[in-house]
Amino acid sequence: MNEKEIEARIRELSELLERYNYEYYVLNQSSVSDQEFDRLMGELRLLEEKFPNLKRKTSPTQRVGGEVQDEFKKIPHKRLMLSLGNVFNADELRDFDRKVRETLGLLKVRYMGEVKIDGLGMSLIYENGELQYAVTRGDGVTGEDVTSNVLTIKSIPVYVKEKRPFEVRGEVYMPKSSLKETNEARAKENLPLFANCRNAAAGSIRNLDPKVAASRKLEAYWYYLVNARELGIHSQAEALNYLDELGFRTNHERKALYGVEEAIQYMDEMEAKRQALTYDIDGLVFKVDDLDSYDRLGYTAKEPKWATAYKFPPEEVSTKLIDIVLTIGRTGRATPNAILEPVRVAGSLVQRATLNNEEFVREKGLMIGDIVSLHKAADVIPEVTGPLTQFRTGNERKWVMPETCPVCGHHLQKVKGLHYCLNPDCGSRKIEAIIHFASRNAMDINGMGQGVVEEFFAENFWRDIPDIYLLKDHAQEIKELDGWSDRSVNQLLDAIENSKKQSLERLLIGLGIKEVGEKMAKVLARKYLTLDNIKAATEEELLNIRDVGPIAASSIYSYFHNEENLKEIEKLRSFGLNFMYLGTDTLDVNSYFYGKTIVLTGTLVSHSREEMTEILEGIGAKVSGSVSKKTDIVIYGPGAGSKLTKAQELGVELMNEEEALNHLGNLRG
Repeated sequence: MNEKEIEARIRELSELLERYNYEYYVLNQSSVSDQEFDRLMGELRLLEEKFPNLKRKTSPTQRVGGEVQDEFKKIPHKRLMLSLGNVFNADELRDFDRKVRETLGLLKVRYMGEVKIDGLGMSLIYENGELQYAVTRGDGVTGEDVTSNVLTIKSIPVYVKEKRPFEVRGEVYMPKSSLKETNEARAKENLPLFANCRNAAAGSIRNLDPKVAASRKLEAYWYYLVNARELGIHSQAEALNYLDELGFRTNHERKALYGVEEAIQYMDEMEAKRQALTYDIDGLVFKVDDLDSYDRLGYTAKEPKWATAYKFPPEEVSTKLIDIVLTIGRTGRATPNAILEPVRVAGSLVQRATLNNEEFVREKGLMIGDIVSLHKAADVIPEVTGPLTQFRTGNERKWVMPETCPVCGHHLQKVKGLHYCLNPDCGSRKIEAIIHFASRNAMDINGMGQGVVEEFFAENFWRDIPDIYLLKDHAQEIKELDGWSDRSVNQLLDAIENSKKQSLERLLIGLGIKEVGEKMAKVLARKYLTLDNIKAATEEELLNIRDVGPIAASSIYSYFHNEENLKEIEKLRSFGLNFMYLGTDTLDVNSYFYGKTIVLTGTLVSHSREEMTEILEGIGAKVSGSVSKKTDIVIYGPGAGSKLTKAQELGVELMNEEEALNHLGNLRG
C-alpha cells in the first residue's frame, strides 16, 4: 500500500470505529462484537505507529487519553459564549414572558424547556464533517483548547454527515455514578475528594493529562446549534432533532411548551423529578423556540433576551454554628466567618460561610452554639439564613466583635460600619494581596491559588508581591515539600515568568489600587499607555477622565504618591515586568465617536453588540443602554424598535451600521 492508500484506510477505520462508538455509547447497542472492535482498533494503532505523520489528533486511539500536554492553547470564540439571565420563581418567569410577548407582539409564545446540567460549558467546532477542536467557555470571549480531553468522552462524534461548518455548544458533566467511583478511588490513595459532580468535571477537563480525563468517565449533552439558521433550521426543536440525527447526545427531558403557564407546570414536574436523575441539574432553561425571532429580541450587554434560566430554590439544611472567626482581606477588611459542623448542601460539603460584618451577625441574632439554617445563594455561595431558636439549650454564647486583628494584633478601626486592620505588614493582608495579584483577572499566574500562596508564605518563600519573582531561588526547597515535583515546580516558575509580559491594565488590577477594578484599569491603561504616565498624572487630570470620579481620582493619586507603593513598583520594574499597555485600541481623540454618548439598537451584522461596544469604548466613546437628551448618536441595525423611535423624537443623530463602520475605518471586519 502506498501512503495515499494507507491514509484512506486510516480514515476508513476511524469512521468505522466512531460509528461503533456512537452505537454503543449513545444508542446503547452494537452491531459488532467486542473482538471485532478490538481488531479494528489494533489495526488502526499499528498503522499510526508505522506512519505517525498520518495520525490525527481526533483519532479513535486518542479516546483513552493521548500525550500529556504542556498547557492549553487560548482560542477566541467566533461568537461570544454568553451566560443566561436568571429567574427564581414563577412570577419572575411570567415577567420574562411578558417582555418577550411585548417585543414580538404575540399573545402566547412557544418555548423549549430544557434541563440545566450542572457541568462545564463547552463548544465543538466542525468543518468538512470532522471535529476540529473543543474549547471551554473561558471568559465568554476566549476559551481553552481542550480537544484531547474532550475526545475521551466517547459519545462525542468526530465525524458527522453535515459538511458545512457549524458550532455546537453544550455541557460536559460527570454522572453521579462516576463521581462515586472517582471518589472511592481517590479515598484509597488518600487524595482529597471532589465536592460535587461539577467540580469533578471541570477539574478533569482542565487536567493536562488526557488519561486522567479518560479515567473519570465524563459525559456530555449538547443543546445549542449556534449557526442553525445558516443550515436552514428555524426552531430550537428542529435544531435539537437535527443534532440527534448527526449523532450528538441531546437531553430528552426537554419539552415543547406553549405559553408561560405550561412552562411553570414543567418547572414543577422537573423539580419533583430532579433527585431521580443520574446527573446533577441546578435548574431549567427556557428558550423561545422560534430562532427567527432572536434578532428582534436581541441581547443585553451580558445575556440573550430570548432565553432565561430558572434556578431551583436553594436547598435548606441545618447544622451547628461552632464558632465565629475573623478573616483579614488584602484591603485590611475584617470579615466574620461562621465555622460550621460539616454539612452537605447542594452537592458539596460546607464547613464555613461568610457572615459579612458585625451588623449582619447582630441582625440575624446568631449565637455561638446555635443550630442554624443554611443554603447556597444561587446554588453557589454558602449563606447562613438564621438561627433555629427552638433548639437553644441555654449553653449558647453571644459573639462580640474583637477589637484587635487576629493575625497581627493591630487595633481594628471601624469605618462606615466595617472593621479594618490598617497594619500594612499584617500577614493576612499580604497573603490576600499576593493571591489577588496572581488571580485570573489580574496577572493570571496559573498554579498560584490560595493553598499554594499560604503554604509558601508559611515557608517564608515570599512576604510581598515582588517576592513572587524571586521564587526561583527557592526551587529546590519547594521540590522537597509534599506534593511538589520537578515538573510542577517548573510549570509554576514558567507561569510566573510569563506573567511579566501581561499588559498594563492587568498589572493595575494586580496592584490592588482601591477603586481600580477591571473597567477602570483598562480606561487608565488606554488613556496613559504606560505606568509612568499614570504615576505622573495630577488628581485634576485624573478627574477629567470619563468614568473617573473624585473618590477614584483621589485614591489613584494617593497610591502613586505613597513611598512604600513606589518602592514596590520599582522592584517589579527591576524584575522586568511590562509597564506598557499592549492593547491595539488606544483612545483616539480625532475619532468621530470620541467623547460621545452612543446607543446601539437593532441587530448588528458585522460585530456582535458586545464587540461593537468594546470597539467604541476603546476609541473613547461612552456606550449607553438607553436613549435620552444626553445621547449623541444612535447606531441602528435591522429590527430597531423603541430606541430608534425615541431618538427620532429627540432629534438625536442617527447612523446605520454601514455609516458607523465607515467612521471606524480599519476596525471593520
